[in-house]
This record gives sequence, C-alpha cells and structure tokens, in this order.
Amino acid sequence: MDPHIQRGISMLRRLSLRKFSGFGRFLAFAATILLVGCAVTPSSSPEKIRAALSSNTGGDTPPYILGATDVVTVSVWRNPDLSTSVPIRPDGKISVPLIGDVQASGRAPQELARSIEVDLSGFIREPQVSVVVTSMGSHEFTDRVRVTGAVANPISLPHRDGMTVLDMLLSAGGANPFAALNNAMLYRPYQGEVVAIPVRLDDILSRGNIKTNYRMQPGDILTIPERSF
Repeated sequence: MDPHIQRGISMLRRLSLRKFSGFGRFLAFAATILLVGCAVTPSSSPEKIRAALSSNTGGDTPPYILGATDVVTVSVWRNPDLSTSVPIRPDGKISVPLIGDVQASGRAPQELARSIEVDLSGFIREPQVSVVVTSMGSHEFTDRVRVTGAVANPISLPHRDGMTVLDMLLSAGGANPFAALNNAMLYRPYQGEVVAIPVRLDDILSRGNIKTNYRMQPGDILTIPERSF
C-alpha cells in the first residue's frame, strides 16, 4: 500500500479513537474504508498473466525436492544394519552408516537413493537403496496457499492438487459484506517476481462464469479488497 495512504489510515484511526465520538467516529471509519478501497493494486501485463497461468501443471506432479528438517528413511536391501531414519540437518546433509555424510537437500528422494548406492558400492556388492520421506517439514510454508482481505477468516492452508480460488474463498468462510469480489487479485510467484492476476469472484458466484476460477499453485495468495463508498 502507498505509504501516504498508510499514514492517512493511521491518523484517521487515532482521531477516531481519541477525539471523535458518535457520528464523528463513523465519519472517520468511512474515510478509512474509502482510503483502503482506493489503494487497488494494478494487475500485471497480459503477457505476464498468460505466462504465469500457463505454468499450471495439469500433467505429472513434479518430484518432491528434499530440504532441511525433512525426515527420510534410508533402506538398504538385505542390510538392515545400514538402514536408518534421520532428519536432514541445517547444512543439508544426512549421516548414513558406513559412508558418512551425504548431501540430501536439493535432491529428489530417488536421486538421493542413487547417490547412496554409488557410495555404498565400494563396500557392498550391488546395493539397492530406497529413500522414503516420512516428514515434509521443509515445505511447511513454501507449499501453502493463502486468502487475505475482506473475508470472514483469512487463512493459510497446505496446497492440495486441484484447489481453485473459489475453494479458497469458501474455506475462508466466504466474503464479508464490504468485499469487492470482482476486484479480487491472485498473486503468484513466477520467475523471480510476483504476477498480479485479476479474479472476478462475483461473476463466479452470481453468474456461474468460471473463466477466472483459476487453480491455485503453491505460494499463491488470493486477496479480496473492500469496496469504496
């Protein structure tokens, strides 16, 4: 939000609490809502919006990439003494019996298993290794989606495949009476920047027009502003 608008909101709130009463407080509150309603973030260019939306993967789910605080179980076939269940340390490594530290962060589980097989091949014949993720702590926040603004309950949820902006609105308990539903914006991280994508929630709810009922992606934020009066 523009810093001048922020200062105006703060000043009006202080005035409404300290100096005004009755109708004066109402006027201060209405002016605050007006300022908030005017601070609408413009949408990104059509080219950037198309590119960000086309990044929706409707096909195969990308492999899970390991990170610090994840817990993995390393199983070595016919060698239970070499099998272990360990957390990935802050330095991105795990300790495996016989071979010591192995880089785990930034790798898919299958890639980590192949690396351990290569290291173990110097000690045992034709090792067969599997890696199973038993706790996904590293993706606790990066894989979440969020709803903010004029909703009953702003929320942060784990991303689930197939969830849409309408699902997010309903999960947040719906819009409040002041919501400007057709001015909603979906903010999506894409190639090092944030793309602002317009969402017409009123058209979805009232007219059944689901053209902008986009699928959510990890990291998306749906924001619903309040109306200007």
